[in-house]
Amino acid sequence: MESTERSLVKVTIDERICFIEMNNSEHLNCLSDKMCADIVNAIDEGYKNECVAIVIKAVCRHGVWSAGHDIRELPQDGSDPLAYDVPMERMLHKVQEVAIPVIACVDGSVWGGACDLCLSCDMIVASSNATFAITPAKIGIPYNASGIMHFVNQLGLNKAREMFFLATPIEAYDALNVGLINRVAEPEKLNEVLEEHFLKPLRRNSVMSISAIKRQFRILSKASSVIPSEGFERINAYRTRVYKGADYREGINAFLEKREPKFSGKAADLDTTPF
Repeated sequence: MESTERSLVKVTIDERICFIEMNNSEHLNCLSDKMCADIVNAIDEGYKNECVAIVIKAVCRHGVWSAGHDIRELPQDGSDPLAYDVPMERMLHKVQEVAIPVIACVDGSVWGGACDLCLSCDMIVASSNATFAITPAKIGIPYNASGIMHFVNQLGLNKAREMFFLATPIEAYDALNVGLINRVAEPEKLNEVLEEHFLKPLRRNSVMSISAIKRQFRILSKASSVIPSEGFERINAYRTRVYKGADYREGINAFLEKREPKFSGKAADLDTTPF
């Protein structure tokens, strides 16, 4: 077993599995720029060491697996908070594109961008007390199209709409029923279920075969989501009006000031063009 400490994650390689443990529970494992960079580097480390899978775990505090994007780092200068090349997006791309399976092992509540992190993984095993919430509407963040498509592809339109519009947590068994996660375990048996049902089979199967199949899943999952260029222009227009608007700034300020936001924007402010 090999173990290395980075500033915000602990990396352990054991029997051809790379365990990445988020280790910033004091700040609820927020996906800060530094946390995202550490996860990217840890994934590269696991792949270079010829691991057959990567497991993302967390040291939890107050029952939180990860509180999602670090709101303190969101830009307020009119730039896109979820542009293609920001650290969190680069981390999500790395999880999706690394040519070995990535498993999220969840034993607490998952919020915002951390929910997208879990869906970017190839499989999710969660304890029965885990919950999942995607919360951009609570902050006033215009989520990006690629992130929304993760949820649509995984959950279908109705459940994806529910999660985004309401921003309320869904429990583990609900998440299992709608296909968000693969398996639920009692908290004390989570590691046992991870080992028996996920890691043992991966160790004995062909990593070359799995690698090719993962790449195919990635390509095929995009095949049904081709959008005309006009559609992307409209998406960008909708999102730009949000992150340059008052609701976005109010959401960030309310979070930092630990108060309820008072949103003033109107849907009519976005566009008068019919859908």
